[in-house]
Amino acid sequence: MGGPLRILHVVVNMNRGGAETLIMNLYRNIDRSKVQFDFLTCIEGVFDSEIQALGGKVYRIPYISQVGHSQFVKELKEFFYLNNQYQIVHSHLDKMSGLVLREAKKTGIPIRISHSHNTRSEGGMVARFYKSLIGSLITPNSTHLVACSNDAAQWLFKEKYHTTTIVKNGIDIDRFKFSTEIRNHVRNELGLDHSTFVLSHVGRFNHQKNHSYLLEIFLEVTKEIPNSVLVLVGDGELRPEIENKIQILNLQDKVKLLGIRSDIPELLQAFDLFIFPSLHEGLPVSLIEAQGSGLPCVISNHISNEVDLGLNLIDYASLANINSWVKKIKLSKILQFKRDGVSEQIIKQGFDIRKTANFIEDYYYSILR
Repeated sequence: MGGPLRILHVVVNMNRGGAETLIMNLYRNIDRSKVQFDFLTCIEGVFDSEIQALGGKVYRIPYISQVGHSQFVKELKEFFYLNNQYQIVHSHLDKMSGLVLREAKKTGIPIRISHSHNTRSEGGMVARFYKSLIGSLITPNSTHLVACSNDAAQWLFKEKYHTTTIVKNGIDIDRFKFSTEIRNHVRNELGLDHSTFVLSHVGRFNHQKNHSYLLEIFLEVTKEIPNSVLVLVGDGELRPEIENKIQILNLQDKVKLLGIRSDIPELLQAFDLFIFPSLHEGLPVSLIEAQGSGLPCVISNHISNEVDLGLNLIDYASLANINSWVKKIKLSKILQFKRDGVSEQIIKQGFDIRKTANFIEDYYYSILR
């Protein structure tokens, strides 16, 4: 055969988003003598150099938002014409995968996987209408359907969802195990006093993650728990807007913006509570990671109950009622959560990345047969 089976993953960029983190976790844990990952991206990403170090190739074409529909299709057409050696293309662009897989099909690539990581499209009415048209190309041009959850499968694949393979968003459990030593070290680094109640959020600064509402919740929390702090990890297009709102609400002394970080497992140890008021999600890796570190979470009732690993760490709150969030946050401060001993349950629920990596390796070979 001559070398490993090479899979082409299609993503906008390889930055620290949920889907991209999962792909990198898989890539680090697969047997790369059997399976190698290459990437078709549109924007430079923080993982590019690691991908190349692991033996992967990173190709780049301009994204649709940079060049428009016709030019994007032309770029895809040219790319697949020149790179039709791939047997498997695995696209992670949600509805935009329709265009990718159509062009891959035209150049004779035999296996074309569409992977759903979400339950709703981003953007305004026009953008969502356009994406729904492109999404209709997925079923006729995919040979296999994959999703992170049943809700994500139903959203993207509609009546075809029952044929979807669920690939769980696994994590490296050992990296997230709770350690008092790491907790104290990180809190010292961040200038957080032992008695401070630390609320946290990890996610891109975009509409979906609902940071503006999170700040409104936190404003009410500070009235009830004066020694509380909110730590926001991540970056994105709405960061200036959120920074402005922090000033308007006079929370600049209570909110820490850490930007994009590579030490999420360590940071989670330092936090007391994870707040996640997303408008929609597929199955967030960050909530699996939080549970992996024994961190209690108050999350939006718009998130699938598939994310709850049965550790009594997930509490749902309504986006229609800020008071319900404040009550649940106050309750979690009173309750003393035992932060270790969660690994066994996470493995049992199938969220160990080694298990997921073995599964995906077998999956690629089985669909080739």
